[in-house]
Amino acid sequence: MEFPWPDVGTPLSDVLTPMPVIDEDRLAKNIARAQDYMTSHDLPFRPHIKTHKIPEVARQQVEAGAIGINCQKVSEAEVFAEAGFDDILITYNILGPARLARLVALNERVTTLRVVADSAVSIEGLSKAVGQGRPLRVLVECDTGAGRCGVQGAEAAVALAQDIAAAPGLRFDGLMTYPAIGGAAAVEAFLQDAMARLAAVGLDCPVRSNGGSPDLYAAHLVPSATEHRAGTYVYNDRAMLRAGECRAEDMAMEILATVVSRPTPDRAVLDSGSKALTSDLLGFEDYGTIPALPGARIVSLSEEHAVVDLTDCGADRPGVGTQLRIVPNHTCVVSNLFDRMVFHRGGIVTRVLPVAARGTVW
Repeated sequence: MEFPWPDVGTPLSDVLTPMPVIDEDRLAKNIARAQDYMTSHDLPFRPHIKTHKIPEVARQQVEAGAIGINCQKVSEAEVFAEAGFDDILITYNILGPARLARLVALNERVTTLRVVADSAVSIEGLSKAVGQGRPLRVLVECDTGAGRCGVQGAEAAVALAQDIAAAPGLRFDGLMTYPAIGGAAAVEAFLQDAMARLAAVGLDCPVRSNGGSPDLYAAHLVPSATEHRAGTYVYNDRAMLRAGECRAEDMAMEILATVVSRPTPDRAVLDSGSKALTSDLLGFEDYGTIPALPGARIVSLSEEHAVVDLTDCGADRPGVGTQLRIVPNHTCVVSNLFDRMVFHRGGIVTRVLPVAARGTVW
C-alpha cells in the first residue's frame, strides 16, 4: 500500500508520524547565510549533498552561488548527475571493479568530475579502470588532524601526487582535506608547505579543497584553500548548535513524533525510534532535544520507540496522542532513513520531495 504522503496545504498536525519536516524559511536563510559568508570572503563554496540527498535542495544551493556539489559515493553522484549537476567532487577512496566501472562511465558524462585517493592501491585501480578513456581528475586526500583518511604529511602528499601525475589516464588536480574542528591554522600551514613542495617538483596544485560544517564560518582562516565544503549547515542540528555554528531558530529539520504511551508519570514513549532518529550520539548523552519539553531527555531508542525521561521536564507533561517536534543530533543520517521529506512554511505543507539518493552507500 502506498504511504499516504500529505498534500500541499496539509497542516503538520495532520501529517503521519514519525516524519522529518523541513522549514522552508529556515532552509532558505541557512543557504543564504552560508553563501553570503563565502561570497564576502571570495571563497568558492561546494556544498556536501549527503545531508539532504535531494537534487531540488542542491539546486537551491547552486542557484544561491555554489560552484558545484560534493558527493560521498559513486552511486550518490550518479543520482545528481542524472539530475543535471555537472561539477561533482567525490570525497571517498573508490575501490573495486564494480565501483570503478561506474566511476569511469560517470566521468564520461559529467563535465567536471573529481575523486580523491590516499594510497597507491587506489591510484592503481583508478588508472587501470580509466585506461584509454577520458582522463580522471584526482585529488590527494590529506590528514591534517582529523585522524580519519588521508596521507600523513606534506612529503607523503607530494609523493602520491607524483604517482598520480605519472599514472596513465589520471590527472593530478590538487589536494583535499577534512580537518579537525578548530584546525584552520594547521590546515593553512599544511597547504603552504605542500604547495611549496609541489612547486619544487614542477607540479601545479589548482584545487585545494578544505571542508567541514563545524568550522564553516572559520573557512576564511584558510586563505590557501580554493574551495570549502560543508553539508549540515543546510538543515543544522544539535551538534551544529553545540559547535556555535547556528542558533536554535536556525534548525530547519525537525522530526515530528507522537506520544504513544505514558507508562509512568516520568516516562513518555514516542513513535520515533532508531528507524526515525539517528542513533548517533556525537558526544551527547541522549538522542535529540524536544524544544517544547525543556529538561526532558530522550534516553533510549529501540526500532520503533523513543523513551523520554520527564523527571526534569519544566513544562506540562504531554498526554498520549500529543504531537511533538524533535531536533536530532545529526541530520545527515536522518535523511537516509526516509523515502521522502516533507517541507512546510508556518506549519503548512509546501512540498513533498523524494530523497533521491537515499541508500546510495557504495
